[in-house]
Amino acid sequence: MKIIKKNRNMSKLNKGFTLIEIMVVVVILGILGALIVPNLISRPDEARVQAALSDIAQVGTALDLYRLDNGNYPSSDQGLEALVSAPSGFPEARNWNQDGYLKSIPKDPWGETYLYFSEDRNYEVYTYGADRKEGGEGFNQDLSSKDLK
Repeated sequence: MKIIKKNRNMSKLNKGFTLIEIMVVVVILGILGALIVPNLISRPDEARVQAALSDIAQVGTALDLYRLDNGNYPSSDQGLEALVSAPSGFPEARNWNQDGYLKSIPKDPWGETYLYFSEDRNYEVYTYGADRKEGGEGFNQDLSSKDLK
């Protein structure tokens, strides 16, 4: 009698998925993929806009750290390069972090460098968007750090 009980317990442990169950799951995943993936692929422009806004926010954080260390933002002439290597000129970076504030200056999702303007203890980091021209609407509109504030 003890042998029969052991065999019953072993059969409960050896249960797995049948081929039909696995095929049903694969078909369901295929259907979901067919419905969801085209929606994601059709939104590359939206993804680029979000990536640009994220980059602008990251550069803004680095600029704020620069200001905390040095008392001001880099001038427009010093540019965003002041976040990567110690700037020269006015205003002097008296307490520039030896590690820098960014490893490199990011390019926008359209392959252009971000633009920078600084005046009166304020700054703006911006890109012209998909059309690479000032102004524009929709995905061609300019994106700026002022949009994040």
